[in-house]
Amino acid sequence: MPRSIASASLIAGILFAVTVSGTAAATELVKPGVLITDKSLSPAQLNLMETAARRYDTFWNTGEEAFAREALANNFIDKTPPEGRKQGLEGPLLASRAFRGAVPDLSCEVEQMIIAGDRVVVHLHFRGHFTGTFGETKGTGQTVDFIATDIYQIENGKIAANWHIEDNLTLMKQLGMSH
Repeated sequence: MPRSIASASLIAGILFAVTVSGTAAATELVKPGVLITDKSLSPAQLNLMETAARRYDTFWNTGEEAFAREALANNFIDKTPPEGRKQGLEGPLLASRAFRGAVPDLSCEVEQMIIAGDRVVVHLHFRGHFTGTFGETKGTGQTVDFIATDIYQIENGKIAANWHIEDNLTLMKQLGMSH
C-alpha cells in the first residue's frame, strides 16, 4: 500500500476511534485535592478503585455521560436515592441532565478521596450559577455552592453501589426554594 494511503487509513482509523469513544477520551479525569489510601490494598486494586471513582466524579464535573457509563456496574444500585429517582445507570444520568438544565456551568471538585477496603469515600464541592429552570423555579444567575459526600462500593473495578448525602438545605436556599 502506498505510504500516503496507509497514512490516510491510519488517520481515518484514529478519528473513528476517537469519535466512537466519545468526548470522554479527550477529557482528563478530575483529581482529588487530598488522596488517602489503604496501604494493605495492592497498587493495581487502588488504581482500579481510584479510576472508577474519578470517572464518576468527572461525570458530575462535566455532564459527559460516557464517564458514568464507564464507572458504574451494570447492576449499579443507588442506596440513598431521592424520592422518584430511577435505579441503575438511568438515575444519575437523568439527575445530571435535570440539574445541568438548571445550572449549566456546574462544576464538581473532589476535595478529598479516601480508598479503603472495597469503598471509596469522596467529599465533593459543587459550584455554578442558577441560570436555567429547576422544577417551576427560574434562576436569575444566583451562585450555587454546596457540598456532598459519596461512598462508592467497588466491585471488579466498577461502582456497584453508592450512598450519598448532599447539603440540600444550602442548595434549596441558593435556588430560592427555601427560607
